Amino acid sequence: MREITARELSLNTATLGPARSLREAVQACLRHGIGGISPWRDKIAEAGLDNAARMIREAGLAVSGVCRGGMFPAADAEGRNRALAENHRAVDEAAALGAACLVMVVGGLPPASKDLAGARRQVADGLAATLGYARVQNVPLAIEPLHPMYAADRACINTLGQALDVCDTLGPGIGVAIDVYHVWWDPDLDAAIARAGASGRLLAYHVCDWLVPTRDLLLDRGMMGDGVIDLRRIRGSVEAAGYAGPCEVEIFSSMTWWPKPPDEILATMVERGRSCV
Repeated sequence: MREITARELSLNTATLGPARSLREAVQACLRHGIGGISPWRDKIAEAGLDNAARMIREAGLAVSGVCRGGMFPAADAEGRNRALAENHRAVDEAAALGAACLVMVVGGLPPASKDLAGARRQVADGLAATLGYARVQNVPLAIEPLHPMYAADRACINTLGQALDVCDTLGPGIGVAIDVYHVWWDPDLDAAIARAGASGRLLAYHVCDWLVPTRDLLLDRGMMGDGVIDLRRIRGSVEAAGYAGPCEVEIFSSMTWWPKPPDEILATMVERGRSCV
């Protein structure tokens, strides 16, 4: 399998940790020849939207996505309306940055609820309500299914097949973001990737690795090649399905990678892109 070049990588700003600014991330990408960036909304807010857009544009970086929209389920109508308003703001930010998509982490159970089916209905309703606005702004929405361990608090859509079922119901303008950390275990993954490609819904591809043992299910992701995910096999499936976009590196690692200097993180990221992804 061919090597991934630095230009084909995109840096999700979470990979550098919460202490690093968007400017630091952009400058690090330039130093290492990385072609894209995917900013989290808190980093956009810190920089200011206009400044963030100008900074990224002047650096010549492609925006592979904006993280994140979603978090739809709520205990009452007021909470659901707040979520919709926040998602409209997220769409505006993605449009201003010229992002390839707005990544949707859809949300889990409302407080004190055990109604998983109801939460999923709220997610479908919230996505439908956001999608109309996103279509006007020409911002594709990308549902990111999360590992089932996050079903209660972060995302009640947990497989790529589930996400595609929602997309098929809602129509054009919505697709999926595949994050290997969340879907590598799925026995139906290859078939779902092929389905996503055939329907034109494969919008983003995120890479990292699953460590064994893992010290923290949220904040101990591995650098590519340090864990058990067969990254090259999954990339082969993604490319066979027609995906030609960047490999976005998203590593939450409070103990191993975040304390390291940005240049060490990105140099390793580029090397592992060549040798492991």
